Amino acid sequence: MDLIALGINEVFGNGVIWAVILGALIGVTIGSIPGLEPAGVMAILLPLTFTMEPLFGVTLLLGVYGGAWYGGAIPAILMNTPGTPVAVLTTYDGYPMAKRGEGKKALSIAYTSSFFGGMISVLSLVFFAPTLSQVATLFGSAEFAMLALLGMVFVVLAHNKYALEAAAMIGLGMFLGSVGIDRSFNTQVYTFDQPWLLAGVPLVPAVIGLFAMSQAYVLISAKGNDSFKTKLEGSGRFEGFVVLMRNKVTAIRSAILGVVMGLLPGVGEFGSQFFSYTLAQKFSKNPDEFGKGAEAGIVASETSNNAVTASVLVPLLAFGIPADALMAMLLSVFMVHNYTPGPRLFTEHPEFISGLYVALFVMNIFIFIYLTFASRFIVNITRIRGRFIGALIFVLGFLGAYSQNYQFTDAFIALGFSVVGYIMKRNNIPAVPIILGLVLGPVFLNRMRQALGVSNGSFDVFLDRPIALALFSVTLLSIFVFTYSKIREKRRVA
Repeated sequence: MDLIALGINEVFGNGVIWAVILGALIGVTIGSIPGLEPAGVMAILLPLTFTMEPLFGVTLLLGVYGGAWYGGAIPAILMNTPGTPVAVLTTYDGYPMAKRGEGKKALSIAYTSSFFGGMISVLSLVFFAPTLSQVATLFGSAEFAMLALLGMVFVVLAHNKYALEAAAMIGLGMFLGSVGIDRSFNTQVYTFDQPWLLAGVPLVPAVIGLFAMSQAYVLISAKGNDSFKTKLEGSGRFEGFVVLMRNKVTAIRSAILGVVMGLLPGVGEFGSQFFSYTLAQKFSKNPDEFGKGAEAGIVASETSNNAVTASVLVPLLAFGIPADALMAMLLSVFMVHNYTPGPRLFTEHPEFISGLYVALFVMNIFIFIYLTFASRFIVNITRIRGRFIGALIFVLGFLGAYSQNYQFTDAFIALGFSVVGYIMKRNNIPAVPIILGLVLGPVFLNRMRQALGVSNGSFDVFLDRPIALALFSVTLLSIFVFTYSKIREKRRVA
């Protein structure tokens, strides 16, 4: 109770509630605009959060993150165009319902399911993060090296059809992460005697370029991307509760899948949504209705992707390992304020942890109430011209990259990454592995070097320690299962 009271005081007494509300409003707006992804806007806001108190900055970004997943259902249902990539499966049943004149009912189901998944996700964070942070006390250099390796392998395998491209991008990210001063030997690595590379490739400009400015090119260059006209028809604003109770087994199963998938690096919303939707259809009494306006389809899709939003924080808070690019941004906020994720964070900054818990609960409640009563106004956001949004994002991204250190080199780095990001988008090459390679690569290499230094260069240190051996075994098993499934797939096609 003392921790809860401390968290309530942090959120409401110190004004953090305004960061939660502002982030949530920005996130819902982003999710409502097709083609605009939360990663880009979070990247633009990232330099601004460095000047804030840690809890302010983190809750602002999490508000954007969580709000976007809620808001993405609006264009998915009313326009058959997902507002965020993870709302793709929501279009399968949401849009057919809207075509039948049940748009309000479909949105109510989506909001209620998202709220249920979000609250379950926060509860999982409250219970799992402190427990796993205690497990982290058993970790040494060998364990952290294997954990970073496992995270990178999961990121590659999660891209399935684009696994080779993702592996190449992880490698590129690791290479970029090695640029700068090697403090072990006090030598320059791939700096080419350029002073602005001595500190390495900065994360923030790279994120802004890859996710924000590259998306601006897409919006500006898209033909016929002017504005959309949407209609919100039907009744049933509060019918989502009834539908959720009717499909409670689907909702609970999807929430559990979302929580579990959120704990796995690189899997996240896409994996949880796919499995949840597939299982919902498999166990349904009327599987033929899926894709034609099935209530259970919306429940499975929206519950699972929102159940990830808080559980994805568990690896970050417990081990300091980001599960995706968005968590890598949050990690940079921690680093700026000298907050070290792990057991020390829970003991040295209990006000931060408890405040974060309360803020996430409040965020889900606020977004649900806001969307329930304001949807008829929010749908008008879809009429904003895409080219105007793209131009605004490009300018804000350039300014955001410059404002981090007030160096034009950072702005030009962002510009370079934006071109690379745009080329990657055009060729369906995933960009997320670059950022995770940039973050996890140095962790893996430094921890590997430390572990080998302790063992006098013997790789037995990864086999003699049980946790390190278990993590390494899971890594090898994952690669084997993925390769075997691909071979079987090719044989089946042949």
